[in-house]
Amino acid sequence: MWPFSRRPEVSDGPVSTAGPIIVAEGVAKTYDTGALRVPALVDVRLSIARGEMVAVMGPSGSGKTTLLNCLSGLDDVDGGRVLIEGRELHAMADDARTRYRALRMGFIFQSYNLLPVLSAAENVELPLLVAGVEPEAARARALEALAVVGLSDRADHKPAELSGGQQQRVTIARSLVNDPAIVWADEPTGNLDTRTGLEILSIMKRLNAERGQTYVIVTHDESIARACDRILRMENGRVVREEPVAREGR
Repeated sequence: MWPFSRRPEVSDGPVSTAGPIIVAEGVAKTYDTGALRVPALVDVRLSIARGEMVAVMGPSGSGKTTLLNCLSGLDDVDGGRVLIEGRELHAMADDARTRYRALRMGFIFQSYNLLPVLSAAENVELPLLVAGVEPEAARARALEALAVVGLSDRADHKPAELSGGQQQRVTIARSLVNDPAIVWADEPTGNLDTRTGLEILSIMKRLNAERGQTYVIVTHDESIARACDRILRMENGRVVREEPVAREGR
């Protein structure tokens, strides 16, 4: 059973509970190297429903990670707009956008992105501390999140003392400690063996089912993508195809 009673409220403006949770309208992103301008995203238009699990696939350099970063507000966009819960993400001030991410989003990365000098519990509680939660409450929530991913007995261990699968579980615990509306995952099983990768996928699917969290998952793994509701295929910075996944294949 999920230990958290409710999601944190966003105090600097309303969020919409109607319609799609993520909308991209003509999103463009170009990287300027000085000598060369490289279009990374070109007129991306998409809509993702609440509680949907969506995989983003495509060859290396097709714009998958850039899309995730622009949709989540980690990167700025050069054109178009992104609406999250009805709010225009890139119209927010930087500090408001940072707080919004801390309160409403979770992130899972292939490289784990854990701070090596901190324990598992300290890594997990970081998003709450960024959002201004009192340390005692943040630690209690971190321990609850670690229990959800089966790591109660590793709360005091530092990343170097954990296996790759355990480190990714810590990352998942960190991503869900604020009970986010959206979880962004960039190759979450990329550094894991097949068995451990399937365990991580199982955790994400369980949380999606229990909490209705929306997942956007960048992956090269067709089996991971086929466990989602829909696949977005990218080529040369564009979403070129959308594929619903048949229920019997999930």
